[in-house]
Order: sequence, then C-alpha cells, then structure tokens
Amino acid sequence: MHEILVSLSNWFQSMGVWGLALNSCIESFFLLPPPDFLLIVMDLAKPEKALFYAFVCTLASAIGGAIGFGIGYWGGRPVFRFLFKKHMDKLEQVEQMYKEYGSFAVFFSAFTPVPYKIFTIGSGILKMDFFKFFSVSLLGRGARFFLVSLVLMFFGEAVKKHLELIILLVTILIVIFCVVVYKKSKKKIKETDNGSN
Repeated sequence: MHEILVSLSNWFQSMGVWGLALNSCIESFFLLPPPDFLLIVMDLAKPEKALFYAFVCTLASAIGGAIGFGIGYWGGRPVFRFLFKKHMDKLEQVEQMYKEYGSFAVFFSAFTPVPYKIFTIGSGILKMDFFKFFSVSLLGRGARFFLVSLVLMFFGEAVKKHLELIILLVTILIVIFCVVVYKKSKKKIKETDNGSN
C-alpha cells in the first residue's frame, strides 16, 4: 500500500499543476496522501508561483469536498462503512462535533491534519447545509494552503521541517478565539432571554 501511495504521489508530481489539482480534489473524498507534500515541493521550486499553487490547491480541494459531500448525501452510512470500515466510530465523533461546534467542525478538519475526507462525507450523511459546508471548506482549506505557501515563499527551506507545528499553533489560536466568541454569544443570548422574560 505504501508503494502504491508513493507511486501515486510521483505520478501527480509529474503532471505539475494539473497533478496538484487532481491530488487536492481526490484526497478530499478518497484515501490519498494529502496535497501538502506536493504543494511544498512546488512552492520551493518556484516561490514566485506559491500563491497560485495555494489557490489551485484550495479550489480543487473544496470541489473535492463537495464531491465527498454528495457521496455522503446520496450514499449514506453504507458508503462510509465501505470506505472507512475501521473508522465507523469517527462518524459518531463527527456528529458530536457538529452538535457542539456546528460548521466550525468542518473548518477545523479543513485546516488541520485531521482527515478532511471523513468530514466531507460525514457532512453529506448528516445533511449539513451545503452552502455553509462549501463556504467553510473553502475558508479552512484556503487558510491552510495559503499559510503553507506564504511561509515557504518568505522563509523557504528554513521552516520546511516545522510547517506542521506552525499549522498546529495557528489552529490552537483559532480554536481559542472561536471558543471565546462562542461563549460570549451564548452569554448574550442568555442575557437577552432573561431580559425578555
């Protein structure tokens, strides 16, 4: 399996921008290596095109996410079981995250190393609002890929080994910010309800 994945990565790389787009799209709903590795290689080779590569990655990945959403929406749990039979418990976790955090759960999966494909198909199964799903996917994927490309464009090889750590730290900051906003909005709603009563 490892050899197959390496061969696929090499094949995508040989196709240049089209390979990057294809890798980004398919990885959003199927078991493929994330496009980050190919994005990093291409960014380092041509830093002047880094933002263009990030845009290609973002758009293709969001389109792939929409395909994953459709697979979940029309295929339901049997398709999820077929694709991720060892990870059926993940669907329950996705459902729990939706109940607690709403569409932010999709943003979190789109931005972090958490398997985005599980959330794209899970979103379809759980019948999430498609416009919200696609918008948040676009934001999350864009934030991730543009962050990678911007860092490499300005700092190059020096930070290549620390990209995951940078993404993790930014994610933690975003999570803290969203939790604070969420709690404040809940507090305001409670105050408004108490005031009206």
